[in-house]
Amino acid sequence: MENPDKPEIVKRTFDEAFAAETDPTLVPPEDAEQRKAAPPVICYKVEQLPPYDAALYNSFRTGMELISRVEIPPRDAAAFEVPKGHFFRIVSKDGPQVGDLNLFNSADLTERFFSGKTRQLHATHVTTGCRLWSTLPSLRPLATITHNTLAWYGWDSDGGGVHDVIGTRCDPYTNKMLSGVDYHYCCHSNLTRALCKHKDCKPEEIEHLVHDVLNVFMCTGFTRDTHQYFMKASPVRPGDYIEFFAEMDVLGVLSACPGGDCSASHSDDVTACYPLVVEVYKAGTLEGWPGPPSQSSYPKTHGIA
Repeated sequence: MENPDKPEIVKRTFDEAFAAETDPTLVPPEDAEQRKAAPPVICYKVEQLPPYDAALYNSFRTGMELISRVEIPPRDAAAFEVPKGHFFRIVSKDGPQVGDLNLFNSADLTERFFSGKTRQLHATHVTTGCRLWSTLPSLRPLATITHNTLAWYGWDSDGGGVHDVIGTRCDPYTNKMLSGVDYHYCCHSNLTRALCKHKDCKPEEIEHLVHDVLNVFMCTGFTRDTHQYFMKASPVRPGDYIEFFAEMDVLGVLSACPGGDCSASHSDDVTACYPLVVEVYKAGTLEGWPGPPSQSSYPKTHGIA
């Protein structure tokens, strides 16, 4: 998750930025307002995607059985495996805490969560019925969100929502650039350590696979005047959870962000932080499930004979 502390945000509108320019070629044309009035068009028409079958997934949830549990300490991360056709939940335990989730195809770590495409196909924030899509060239659902106890939050008066796929993750490289401090417990570092431990390898062998995250429980949006990414106190309460159905065998890695509830700061040891819990459940039934999705059928020729 990346965002400067709110008091440091530079308040500068686009009009002010324009006024500050002296290049005469940047003067708005006479029909500027007409051009700005062009209607927006949704980039991706998703009607062809299979609709979320709530009744089917709810039938899988009936009689589900808890089979494993992993606790993620504050300012740390842990990896967990989820077999295909199983559920997993990320649960708030002792206090308000956000988490950064990486998700992989267990059999091929180069196929991993594609936050940008998930955002394009669904929205800036995800909830029940949204799918977590994998990277190209596979482009298929790794998991489907089947329950979200924070669905009541919706959108607040600041334009904020919960569970975003906007932010990338807090990382030591950006932190070093902005603060001059080496901090080793940013989410990027936490995810890297956990992945190294799980795969028994060195950071330089696997860090490149750590990717943009699903910001679990994080409340974010864009400021209306400057359109900058903001964070605010997460509304999550102990016992709240977001639940996923694994559409294939997946490896998850979850970091308990050093920003705690992300109401003030991150990438430091100042904020109060709490553990998160991952629970894995065996489905009560899988009747009606078609099985793991196939990879994209595009032939990968890219116009080359």
